[in-house]
Amino acid sequence: MQAPQLLSGRGRPQRLAPEVSRVLYVRNLPFKVNGEELYDIFGKYGSIRQIRKGTSPTTRGTAFVVYDDVFDAKAAVDQLSGFNVAGRYLVVLYYNPTKAQQRRDAMAAKETLEKLRANNYQPTK
Repeated sequence: MQAPQLLSGRGRPQRLAPEVSRVLYVRNLPFKVNGEELYDIFGKYGSIRQIRKGTSPTTRGTAFVVYDDVFDAKAAVDQLSGFNVAGRYLVVLYYNPTKAQQRRDAMAAKETLEKLRANNYQPTK
């Protein structure tokens, strides 16, 4: 699959980086921001398919924003990274499912190792 192309200001095709995605991961959101406010902020850059805001204690302050078009997502990342919302500066990244899965796998392996150590711990004399 080829990376999408965008016409540059000179009319020449410009390739997007492979990490560019329609799905954005947003961090450092104010806890009190609601879905409508997120649609107002991110909707300025294109048609949004879905927004999912974190609600658990470990995911509060984060959201996933899914655009219909990859170029709209790129515009949002370019314009909203560092954008101030209620005194907090947004961190807007392209979502990388491979990296997230690797992080989950590493956490699971660490937990398994800690359980094994706890069960097999024998103090030396």
